[in-house]
Amino acid sequence: MERVIGVIGGSGVYQMEGLEEARWQAVETPWGAPSDEILTGRVAGMRMAFLPRHGRGHVHSPSSVPYRANIDAMKRLGVSDLVAVSACGSFREDMAPGDFVIVDQFIDRTYQREKSFFGAGCVAHVAFANPTCPTLSAACLTAALDAGITVHDGGTYVAMEGPQFSTRAESEMHRAWGADLIGMTAMPEAKLAREAELCYASVAMVTDYDAWHDGHEAVDVASVIATLTGNVGKAQALIAALAPLLGPEHGACQGGCDHALDHALMTAPAKRDTDLVAKLDAVAGRVL
Repeated sequence: MERVIGVIGGSGVYQMEGLEEARWQAVETPWGAPSDEILTGRVAGMRMAFLPRHGRGHVHSPSSVPYRANIDAMKRLGVSDLVAVSACGSFREDMAPGDFVIVDQFIDRTYQREKSFFGAGCVAHVAFANPTCPTLSAACLTAALDAGITVHDGGTYVAMEGPQFSTRAESEMHRAWGADLIGMTAMPEAKLAREAELCYASVAMVTDYDAWHDGHEAVDVASVIATLTGNVGKAQALIAALAPLLGPEHGACQGGCDHALDHALMTAPAKRDTDLVAKLDAVAGRVL
């Protein structure tokens, strides 16, 4: 099948430079409107779709982002590989502001968000032990290195509800858990991407040391924005380097992302809610 790269840009990443045949287009979904119109075009001859997670002008808080609509819209546009870029705090001295991290694990501490496309009338349980795609993540790592970015291979990301930043006690607790990063938007985005059978990679842009580091002032918006300004160009360079690495054809995913629903559906066909099934046409049409 044709490979189509999707990019969800986090705080500060509201545009995608270098797209050929670029145009913003609205995408309707049964889960409501996405965060914004989606910028579609081509990079190195490959189709790409870019969505600003918070909307242009940053109109959505982490809790109000329409995560289900965003993932559904990407699926409807034919996206096969989804790269999520987000700003994060660091719990590790060596993951310094300005560095990038290719996330491979998550701890979900969000509690106000709809976390699944499925539910009463059509129950499904997808495997999520390895929540990111190994092939796409490896390509993101190589692309970052090729772009001259200081990047770390692997990291555990705590997803907090926000919108406030951490207390010092929370920051120290998460460090004691062995977490590496903290942010507000990876969940439920990664879970929904798995339900939609998308290859998903998470690229974290470190902006601060959260609240634990005695040598740095506690995180605030001004310091985050200052670091983000330098990171935006790096993120766009990474995406530009990614397309040639992946190639135009999307073969079978080695991690099984593209067949995540093979054994996930629990509800007997005769018992399924027809209205919910209709809403799942893009996300789960392959198995429904």
